Amino acid sequence: MFYEPEKGHGLPHDPFKAIVAPRPIGWISTIGADGVANLAPYSFFNAISSDPHLVCFSSEGAKDSATFAEENGEFVVNLASMDLAEKLNASSVDAPRGISEFAYAGVTEAPSRLVAPPRVAECHAALECKVTEVRRPLGLGGKPAGVIVVTGEVVGVHIDEAVLRNGRFDAVAAGNLARLGYRDYAAVTEVFEMIRPRWTQE
Repeated sequence: MFYEPEKGHGLPHDPFKAIVAPRPIGWISTIGADGVANLAPYSFFNAISSDPHLVCFSSEGAKDSATFAEENGEFVVNLASMDLAEKLNASSVDAPRGISEFAYAGVTEAPSRLVAPPRVAECHAALECKVTEVRRPLGLGGKPAGVIVVTGEVVGVHIDEAVLRNGRFDAVAAGNLARLGYRDYAAVTEVFEMIRPRWTQE
């Protein structure tokens, strides 16, 4: 089949997010001006540079995570993993501002080293970030997309040594969680390796 998004797809549900998948989940913690910590998962999230280490997440609308990150200039990306899937899902609740999703989801606030927002103590890894850019992308014709994209540089990295294998972070041991389409998720349960080819002149 072929369809143009503006004209509709004729399917029971939009397949876009199912096609662009799996997507890593940025479990973002921020802190409000009142000092209350906020925690929410974002599946429009990824790493975009390795030097410097840059990550970004996109908020559909001015939700607390993007608002607090823009106001305070800091956020933490907590690793979404299979063992914390239910708690991650609980933190997506549409709680009113001033309610800590840490408490609601039953996870523990742990102090960060270099930024104010706390991290999730139970996570196998966490990235402390300082905001470098906040953008509000446009669609065709200059129409605002209604999303806020927050980019941050990773200034500190926490890793649970239990998921290190021979000096490498083991995504299977950590059970990295990914978002698919609809209400579907996937966890890393196996990996395979391929060596990148090098061009040689015959």
